Amino acid sequence: MRLKKISEFLNTRKGFFTFLVGLFWLKTIIVYCMDFKLGVATPYQWLVLLINPLATTMLLFGLALYVHRTLLSYLTMVLIYIANSALIIFNVIYYREFTDFMTFNVIFGYSSVSNGLSTSSLALLEPADLILILDLVLILGALITKKIKLDPQPVARKTAVAISSLGCLMFFFNLTLAEISRPQLLGRTFDRVYLVKYLGLDAYTVYDGLKTVKTNQARSDAESADLNKVLTFTKEHYAKPNPDLFGIAQGKNVIVIHLESFQQFLINYKLDGKEVTPFLNSLYNGNETYSFANFFNQVGQGKTSDAENMLETSTYGLPQGSLFTTLGSDNTFQAAPAILNQEGNYSSAVFHGNVGSFWNRDNTYKNMGYQYFFDASYYNTNSNNLTEYGLKDKLLFHDSVKYLERLQQPFYAKFITVSNHFPFELDKKNTSFKAANTGDSTVDNYFVTAHYLDQAVNEFFNYLKESGLYNNSIIVIYGDHYGISDSRNLKLAPLLGKSATTWSDYDDAQMQRVPFMIHIPGITTGGIQEQYGGEIDVLPTLLHLLGIDSSKYVQFGTDLFSPSHDQVVAFRSGTFVTPKYTVVGSTIYQNGSGTVITHPTNKLKQELKADKQKVRTELALSDSLNNKNLLRFYVPAGFTPVNPQNYNYKKQLSQLEKLQQILGNNSTSLWSQKGNQTTANLYNSDAPELKTTDQEASDASTDASASTASSQATAQ
Repeated sequence: MRLKKISEFLNTRKGFFTFLVGLFWLKTIIVYCMDFKLGVATPYQWLVLLINPLATTMLLFGLALYVHRTLLSYLTMVLIYIANSALIIFNVIYYREFTDFMTFNVIFGYSSVSNGLSTSSLALLEPADLILILDLVLILGALITKKIKLDPQPVARKTAVAISSLGCLMFFFNLTLAEISRPQLLGRTFDRVYLVKYLGLDAYTVYDGLKTVKTNQARSDAESADLNKVLTFTKEHYAKPNPDLFGIAQGKNVIVIHLESFQQFLINYKLDGKEVTPFLNSLYNGNETYSFANFFNQVGQGKTSDAENMLETSTYGLPQGSLFTTLGSDNTFQAAPAILNQEGNYSSAVFHGNVGSFWNRDNTYKNMGYQYFFDASYYNTNSNNLTEYGLKDKLLFHDSVKYLERLQQPFYAKFITVSNHFPFELDKKNTSFKAANTGDSTVDNYFVTAHYLDQAVNEFFNYLKESGLYNNSIIVIYGDHYGISDSRNLKLAPLLGKSATTWSDYDDAQMQRVPFMIHIPGITTGGIQEQYGGEIDVLPTLLHLLGIDSSKYVQFGTDLFSPSHDQVVAFRSGTFVTPKYTVVGSTIYQNGSGTVITHPTNKLKQELKADKQKVRTELALSDSLNNKNLLRFYVPAGFTPVNPQNYNYKKQLSQLEKLQQILGNNSTSLWSQKGNQTTANLYNSDAPELKTTDQEASDASTDASASTASSQATAQ
């Protein structure tokens, strides 16, 4: 009898609505517990967590109750259920890689990101994820087999209004409980985890969408006066260069090597007694390299693109999404390529074996003033030559030589590697290093791909020496962001001599260290530097080494070598690190021991309060600068704003050859210096692909084949 009543209830619209709300609530709670680290610690927080999916679910699904037509009403409920399920699934996948939730900027910028992705998202799926779609199979199966029949009787309007009102009431009750536990939850800038924990994924998504609209409106209403606070801060924050180092690399080529997902703990690390990165270790410990032991990545959701933005502009990425994909097509920049070109007559180029639209680079680079961008269309992208995110590193360096040697010197050239990227997979013919054995393939293979990257950099250095570029260059090497996410650090902990049971937020913060090395051939004053800094500090440091004063530019970082360098390192989450302390939320950790300081002195409280306020101000001003595109209102003396229409990334080899012909004997390219002869034959690599699929030189690198190579890369 009871089953019959349940069946009869399910065969009404209100019953089907109740069934969907209950099922979706259950699925959401399962995902909260299994996939997200929400930090639920008290019974009160558990109560809020259990309540938070109900209100928005009732409000969303309740929209279908206002539809009188039978089929359309049921279809609306099912489509809302599917859409909301998709939101959960995409957030689960995104969270596993980024330990964060998707924002509107991420969602709308997905096409720019996905152009460079192939199947990496599938690698993040787990067998347990079947539970996320079983409910959909159950619902659709019940409807198709007519286990649940369509009720032709519409829901009375007053009933639909009552359900919507109950949903609103529950939401405000939920918000009240949240405010009690976390005052000013919506009014202040909290971590996105707080919003999901206290209000739910749907409410967070709507809130983020409203903030995005507000930001877009602020951009259109911006005025030049909005720049005054930014200028005041950056001028007061400016650190004068160290006179002993200012200009020591003046006029030299600058070669930037971007170590994808490379963390500092890999340097000098031995796995089973074998060095993971022997060549990078030799650079790090050498006297010709300024190596930084306390250098941190400061990226947000933009990951690699955030790191690039900080190095190129000394401004922070956005609190949500990627600056490259959200603002890069339109923003005005004072970036390294343009500064070096106008101050030192540098040519500039980027070499990257993925499609140009990945992270919207093909547009952003033009606004930054990059003259050349050699993307996947300029390389042999046979499937054997590719990893998950583009051309294998050894092939990238090897196959870029034919373009690098054509650049007019001095040049500013950046190489973006990709092989050491999640999911850290490499074919057997390229794996000469034994993986770790933690039980997590991502952690285990991380050492394998890092070793391969080390070999690739070694081969490139050998070429630089053989070709003669080495002695006239400064080589900057940096890791862009973490490779092992916080969610996998517990697996990594034993390999670092730590216990997973005592691992804390302090350890997660310390793991944000990445390598930063400035290698200047011929100097003997290098060595390991202990000062604290981050990616925001690279541009002023580099400019001063090249003899260019950074004071007239809007930059939030300071010269790492300056006696006045600011050693407070800000993370996008609001966490910050100083030489003595790490502050996560309201918790203060003592650096070194990781001990929580439960009773700080009044002096320490005031010191850290000032640091926290500085961090908030710095991040907020950088966001204002970028979101409102304020640099369009400020032109430094002697600087000409970049016109992106001056750059065309098609047929670039022909462009370089034409420029050489125009310059004639005044050409400073390596090609010209070598008597119009290539140096590609000086490059030695053990990459097995060079003996098989890669045909060297013209058949994959000429401009005539660019469109074919591009289509191949996009298909991967």
